[in-house]
Amino acid sequence: MQALWFVPVSESNDEFRSLGGIYTTATIFFMPFQPRFCFCLSVKPIEYILSFHLPRTATYMASIPLLITAPHPCSYLEGQQAQSAFVKPSFGLNTAVYSHLIAHGFRRSGDDVYCPYCPQCSQCVPVRLPVAQFKPNRRQQRCLQKNRQTTAVIKPAVFEQAHYDLYLRYQNQRHADGNMANSNPAEYIKFLGSSWCDTQFVEFFCAGELAAVAIVDRLNNALSAVYTFFDPKFSSYSPGVYAVLWQIQHAQRQGLEWLYLGFWIADCQKMSYKNQYQPLQGFINQQWDFLET
Repeated sequence: MQALWFVPVSESNDEFRSLGGIYTTATIFFMPFQPRFCFCLSVKPIEYILSFHLPRTATYMASIPLLITAPHPCSYLEGQQAQSAFVKPSFGLNTAVYSHLIAHGFRRSGDDVYCPYCPQCSQCVPVRLPVAQFKPNRRQQRCLQKNRQTTAVIKPAVFEQAHYDLYLRYQNQRHADGNMANSNPAEYIKFLGSSWCDTQFVEFFCAGELAAVAIVDRLNNALSAVYTFFDPKFSSYSPGVYAVLWQIQHAQRQGLEWLYLGFWIADCQKMSYKNQYQPLQGFINQQWDFLET
């Protein structure tokens, strides 16, 4: 990923000794869901300069401190090393700020906001869909027809035992070798929820049974599809596909412009499916362009 917007902050001995300063390298920064702690000297501080317009104000320059993780094995591409840039946890995030960050290639995981920062690789492409231009293909039309009796209920992003039980069934049957298959309740809600974002849990019911749950962030002019899990016994209903189609329709009903779908990776099967939703835009070289996929 090219980092044209990243401006390095000079490192000094004082910064290395300072544990309380906003740009510090002398700290231990734990990256959730990584296999180990990132020790202080393998985390570099940089400053992200973001310019955006706020209502009835002049242009606002936000200086956002970032921390770069140490290289670690990529979760998506075998044999590759990955790094991420995380917004420093002490920075005050909210839905308005995140709405601008996601438009610049960032993504939320729990309370953390990050973007890929891999010097030798640019395969993780942030993607979004202009919902007003979306037209379902034949497979998606069949999915909508099959789910014509499926009902959706929007719930607050709080822990519910039924959601957690479904999440564990999904992980153990679909991703048993992953590190989320044994998540405890606190880890589960920390991964999906957020203390500062307008997040909703959308329940999908088939024949009166809870079939799937989609985690959705409501942003200023968009929805962001965070995660979906479902009961594998309802796989014939294509609940993952239907959850995305429902979010597209919901964004249209709400008069929103975009549905953000996370990262698209052409060479990773579990991430390449996103190009089935067209027209799809990718954030490449610091600008959004329609992808030819």
